[in-house]
Amino acid sequence: MAAFVESLLDRFHERTPIRAGSLIVTVFGDAVVPRGGVLSLSSLHEVMRAFRISDTLVRTALSRLVSEGWFERWKVGRNSYYRLTKKGQEAFAQATQRIYADPSPAWHGSFDLLLLDNGQDRGALRAELSEAGYGTLGPDLLIAAAASSKDKEGVLRLAAAPADLPTARRLAERAWPLESIEGRYQRFIDTYAGTLKALEGGARFSSLDALLVRILLIHDYRRAVLKDPLLPQQLLPDPWAGAAARTLCGTIYKTLLPAAEGWVDRHAQNDRGPLPPVDQGFRQRFASVRPVAELQAG
Repeated sequence: MAAFVESLLDRFHERTPIRAGSLIVTVFGDAVVPRGGVLSLSSLHEVMRAFRISDTLVRTALSRLVSEGWFERWKVGRNSYYRLTKKGQEAFAQATQRIYADPSPAWHGSFDLLLLDNGQDRGALRAELSEAGYGTLGPDLLIAAAASSKDKEGVLRLAAAPADLPTARRLAERAWPLESIEGRYQRFIDTYAGTLKALEGGARFSSLDALLVRILLIHDYRRAVLKDPLLPQQLLPDPWAGAAARTLCGTIYKTLLPAAEGWVDRHAQNDRGPLPPVDQGFRQRFASVRPVAELQAG
């Protein structure tokens, strides 16, 4: 195993407790869903052992994910197979857009303001809107850089144009914890800058190394980006660590992708045999980012 991969695994295991279930979700969302969504337990064990996670911990995590409605399981003979449920697929589809898509378009100069009615379960509604990227200006007042694509019951909607761009940025600073979000991105950069340096220096890596780093990369990037409202660049501090983190993530991802997919081609199995080729949408991941040139897997 390459030294830079060992270093990332050591860092991963410094976290306590190890959340095997969350890592399994990343494995499925990143590598399995684009190839039909079904994976054998034996294939999953092979990947998770490389992460130094025991079969017992994997089975315990899968049992919990099944009982919570995120995965479904069935057997063919002595073999077990897993896939995300509809609930799991919908959740990861939303995350996929945020993780892999190109940055937000330019801001059009107007905020979407939502005033919550008294008759609703405002706590649940606030939580739902927060996941959709809305920030908070007061107990009953939420704000977004663009209107949600879905109409919401129990809210009054207003469009508000700030007097100037500095005012708009101050509103963004009040509504979203941008300093905390940027701190997450900076920790991601600190973790993976050495990986990019190793790849740029011609470090050799196996196809399994490539898959492990790819999964860890997305696992950690997801932890940052899913807390980010993904505001347009005009509303963000300059420089913004989120932009550098996305470029770093995309560069490493696309550099390792051919080797990682080669491992999946040769080793991963579903209930019909080898996994099918990736779907068309997979090729749009980090579309505007380029890999480190001419790296070869060892």
